[in-house]
Amino acid sequence: MIKIPYLTALSTYFSYGLLFVFGHFRDFFRKILDCFHSSNLQGYAPICLGPEDFYIRRLFLRIQDCFGRPISSAPDVWFDVVQRFSNDNNKTLRRTSKVTRCLNLGSYNYLGFAAADEYCTPRVIEQLKRFSPSTCSPRVDGGTTTLHNELEEIVANFVRKPAAIVFGMGHATNCTTLPVLIGKGGLIVSDSLNHNSIINGARGSGATIRVFQHNSPSHLEEVLRQHIAEGQPRTHRPWKKIFVLVEGIYSMEGELCKLPEIVSVCKKYKAYIYLDEAHSIGAVGKTGRGVCELLGVDTADVDVMMGTFTKSFGSCGGYIAGSKELIQYLKYTCPAHLYATSISPPAAQQIISSIKVILGEDGSSRGAQKLARIRENSNFFRSELQKMGFDVIGDNDSPVIAIMLYNPGKIPAFSRECLKQNIAVVMTAFPATPLLLARARICISACHAMEDLLKALEVINQVGDLIGIKYSPAGSDKQHQEQGAMKLE
Repeated sequence: MIKIPYLTALSTYFSYGLLFVFGHFRDFFRKILDCFHSSNLQGYAPICLGPEDFYIRRLFLRIQDCFGRPISSAPDVWFDVVQRFSNDNNKTLRRTSKVTRCLNLGSYNYLGFAAADEYCTPRVIEQLKRFSPSTCSPRVDGGTTTLHNELEEIVANFVRKPAAIVFGMGHATNCTTLPVLIGKGGLIVSDSLNHNSIINGARGSGATIRVFQHNSPSHLEEVLRQHIAEGQPRTHRPWKKIFVLVEGIYSMEGELCKLPEIVSVCKKYKAYIYLDEAHSIGAVGKTGRGVCELLGVDTADVDVMMGTFTKSFGSCGGYIAGSKELIQYLKYTCPAHLYATSISPPAAQQIISSIKVILGEDGSSRGAQKLARIRENSNFFRSELQKMGFDVIGDNDSPVIAIMLYNPGKIPAFSRECLKQNIAVVMTAFPATPLLLARARICISACHAMEDLLKALEVINQVGDLIGIKYSPAGSDKQHQEQGAMKLE
């Protein structure tokens, strides 16, 4: 639950209200002017219609320069951001040949493998020469190489499950796996803040979907008890199977899943657990094995473990790990395995090499040092932001740190002011977050040096004072603040 000061909530609603009112006024006059112009599409329904189109035209385009900024270098600690300009009030953006060298606080480069690495890069280049950039084939045709088989064995051992299957895209892993695991007659109980890929996969399954309050084992138990007692809609027959869907680290909040308590509830009600470790695998835990290792949960208690290779491993793709029977079943039925091109061989080698570094199998202690450094960097950065008075959400040890902005006017102000001082940050707002809960999402890397973090803190502190986003001033009376705040999930 996020506590927003009433005045901040009121000003945020007022700002959005102004944007919507003026947007509809502009649309009204636009329709009048369009009456005097002939169209070649008379009789056709508009191809882009509805609230989404209105939101893009009247809200998003005003600040689209804060999103999708192209880069022209590897996403290392410092990278080159391509400068853009607009001649039509941000409706279209044009790239220039100029670049700005910026401190990278936006990429998921948690362990620093996204840039050149002394152990990984030579081996990736070697496999690129041997296998080429793509297999140009699905796994069931000619798309399975020796690297893919080796990768699946290494991933299974790394996450401590009997078997694993890998896919070429992390988002597609959830979207294509969930509809295979559960269908009509099944019940999905999903955390209210789960990722879009989980939501789409659940919707595509045809199962009944119910939502429980974010990270609330007590409400999860309440939802399970109620719907097990009621059974399926109309027929009231018992559910064919029940899946509980959660994330290890929630990507927009940086919060750790309350996995031990959720496991206990699922065992009690005989529900399967589907754990998405996209942001936690490789980034947390003593040896980088994710939230199960960090929170002391036996991986045998988690039925389906999902993760991606785009964050901690500097590559692409995703995996599902579980029992041998489960993985064999997915190889027969999952569309991402049957029809999609397999993961690129050089990308597969990058994952293999990075896991070996994490486990110390490269003959060095760099993996352990990276894991220690990302934990220290994340906790230091979060604590310093809180001392400055920023509204920061997320848990210790999480490399995802969210600075709450709330008001839509603060989104472009924060992003543009940081960019002026060579700090690249990522903005997240509606529909990726609830309307009132816009934020800047900081991703910390093990490769960030202390001087990098201090520079970022200095800039963010100055920008925070400039645009007024220090909602929790250091040394203020927290209890008094909460009395004048509203709670939102």
